[in-house]
Amino acid sequence: MLSILVTVIKVVVLLGFLIFIHEGGHFLVAKLCKVTVNEFAIGFGPTIWKSKNTQTRYALRLIPLGGFVSMEGEEERSEAEGSFSKTSIPKRIAIVVAGGAVNIVFGLMVYFCLVSAVGGNVSQKVESLEPEYGAAQVGILSGDEIVRINGKRIHQKQDVTDIMAKCEGKPVNVQVRRNGELLEYTVEPKTITGKDTGIYLGVEGDNLTTQIVALYPGSPAEQKGIQIGDVILAINQKEVNDDPYQVVSLISEAETNEIVFTLKRKEEVKEITVEANVSYTYLLGVTFEKAEDNFINNIYYGFWNTVDFSTSIVENLKMLFTGKVSTNQLMGPIGISGMVAKTKGIEDFIYLVALISLSLGVTNLLPFPPLDGGKVVIYLIEAIRRKPMKEKTEINIQMLGFAILIGLTIFVTYNDIIRIL
Repeated sequence: MLSILVTVIKVVVLLGFLIFIHEGGHFLVAKLCKVTVNEFAIGFGPTIWKSKNTQTRYALRLIPLGGFVSMEGEEERSEAEGSFSKTSIPKRIAIVVAGGAVNIVFGLMVYFCLVSAVGGNVSQKVESLEPEYGAAQVGILSGDEIVRINGKRIHQKQDVTDIMAKCEGKPVNVQVRRNGELLEYTVEPKTITGKDTGIYLGVEGDNLTTQIVALYPGSPAEQKGIQIGDVILAINQKEVNDDPYQVVSLISEAETNEIVFTLKRKEEVKEITVEANVSYTYLLGVTFEKAEDNFINNIYYGFWNTVDFSTSIVENLKMLFTGKVSTNQLMGPIGISGMVAKTKGIEDFIYLVALISLSLGVTNLLPFPPLDGGKVVIYLIEAIRRKPMKEKTEINIQMLGFAILIGLTIFVTYNDIIRIL
């Protein structure tokens, strides 16, 4: 009971605060643009607290899953002084964008502070080499600092991983710094063959589990009927004993591409045979030194870690819209609550705050009505046409978008509940 109460408090604090700074961004920029704000509210439903000054009513409502800033002339056009609809298009865009922008900036700042404080970074300097791999064979040495691969600047180890993942096994040009001198080598990557079924295993506390939490869209596992929530009991008739590393090992070491999953689905045990895809990993054969744990290094690697973090959010959205990530993997308030419940310690919670804040900001700025990004599109159309869209047309567009958004919310909530059950 106590753990449930703690989770509820965490969720309310997390969502309530992120909504507060989002709506606060709209509110402050509206005030700066001299637009009249009639109400600034956090939450929906019955009002549990309110206060009013000469112009704006402030309210706190019972359900902390949203909020709003009600401006004069926003919903219905108004000729009154301080009307949102009468202010200039650049100011309207600034007011609308401010909410998402605050969430993005806040998320990045929190993540940057977190990773900078944690330290434990890996440098671009080579510590050791595998003798039979390409890097050692062409003459790269321990102590060399990898500066560029295929002309792309290397800021951290993750950059090497990302570039090698896209090289398709072709030779890569590696530029290293040795004793202040820049040297270039052409390295033939070593190809490591693996098997990919498209399953993603879950995390419970600090440990991985054998429960499937996601499936890659169109993957062999999804096509054969494996479902999110299934628990892997055995691979090719060999028990995994709730050990995810055993799952990975048995799949990769299977003699053929046919993988027999023994699964527990609720109270039923199933056997499903999947034809795995062959996957490839391309390696230079180098191990990197740990970076010295000092202020300058932590700031440097914290910055580039934050760049990767923000880029990954955008890439995931691209994958969603191109069908590479299934809408089944979207998560709503219930799913977020489940993630919050699994956080252990302040570090996990702060990371989740940063992730959700950044996701909320980026999503809110997508060009889809009634999201803030959709409103920006309408204002840009107005700027191009040099006259506002018909009020009825604009309302209909917003209502259609709102209906689609409600449908998506119901779908996501349903999936969240199914995952929990």
